[in-house]
Amino acid sequence: MSSPQKVRQIQLVGRKIRQLRKEHKLTQVELSQRLGIQQSDLSRMEQGEYRVSLDTLFRILAEFQLSIGEFFDELAQETITPRDQRLVEQFKALPTDAQREVEDFIAFKQAQDRRRDENLGEMEGDEA
Repeated sequence: MSSPQKVRQIQLVGRKIRQLRKEHKLTQVELSQRLGIQQSDLSRMEQGEYRVSLDTLFRILAEFQLSIGEFFDELAQETITPRDQRLVEQFKALPTDAQREVEDFIAFKQAQDRRRDENLGEMEGDEA
């Protein structure tokens, strides 16, 4: 998964938390106290600046009496763009051996991106 996509998902989770908090007419202070976390951490989560831990996510689900499926169902619908849907349909229409080739190519491109990111990280480390 690309870094921009991860950031987008973290932001979507944060917006969902904010939406639930506001629907239940809670302040950040009130919700953070109920969850046992710092208000500043909750604020950063809602802003998409801070990844929600699994433990905190389960506490949020319990607080709002939601299943993990209910929480992520809306998010999943938001993240599937028409382009994504078209690509999935095109992939499904391919024969099995062609699907494997596409999967292999994706793995190749991801490895290539990881190597590029690692090389950039090493170069940035040299500059420090």
